[in-house]
Amino acid sequence: MLPTISVVVPVLHDTEQLEGLLSTISLEMIHEGSIEIIVVDGADTDSSIEALKRAYPWVCWTKTRPGRARQMNHGARLASGGWLLFLHADCRLSVGWDTEILKANANRQYVGGCYRFKLQTTDWRARLVEWGVARRVAWLNLPYGDQGLFARRDVFNGIHGYRILPLMEDVDLVIQLRRRGRLFKSRLPIQVSSRRWQKDGWCRRSAQNVLLLFGFFLGIDAAWLARVYYKSASGSPN
Repeated sequence: MLPTISVVVPVLHDTEQLEGLLSTISLEMIHEGSIEIIVVDGADTDSSIEALKRAYPWVCWTKTRPGRARQMNHGARLASGGWLLFLHADCRLSVGWDTEILKANANRQYVGGCYRFKLQTTDWRARLVEWGVARRVAWLNLPYGDQGLFARRDVFNGIHGYRILPLMEDVDLVIQLRRRGRLFKSRLPIQVSSRRWQKDGWCRRSAQNVLLLFGFFLGIDAAWLARVYYKSASGSPN
């Protein structure tokens, strides 16, 4: 029996974050064959991940050149599920995450979807960020990759997967999916690490994200936007 959902996780020196994510995946679903997990490592050498491979033998471990879009495409090519769920290593799924994808599967109009963005902190500023993300998703129909983007595999293959961009590959994918159908917006939260907002500054990071998105829609070269982002933020390609 082929799995219903293939979960693809690109990593680049994210061992600690990845272990936290894998520990939340139900082994029952793995054993039932309803889901599969594919971890795509972009690091040339990372000895710390070897221990994870031994601890999680049910994961499909693979490697390719670094770059989130490239890694996710590589994982998608190995996937056998009818749906693809792309996750960041520092995200945490809520109980019932798979049921939400099954809801989308029941309506062929839905070609993809996402979860509700929620930061893993009690800081009041996180609630403002969450409010802003919710407005972006509601008004612009534009979720980001840290919300756990999922897509029908046939639709994803039909648009040739992620465009190889150094930044905004998730925005580009969402735009392509919207041209082919509707997005299912789950009310179930996905827990997102707040470490980058805390390190870069809540206002600074939020403002930068808005400006980068604006620049992308203005047609500014994604490579230039990526240089600005990685120079001024604590982000990394994964």
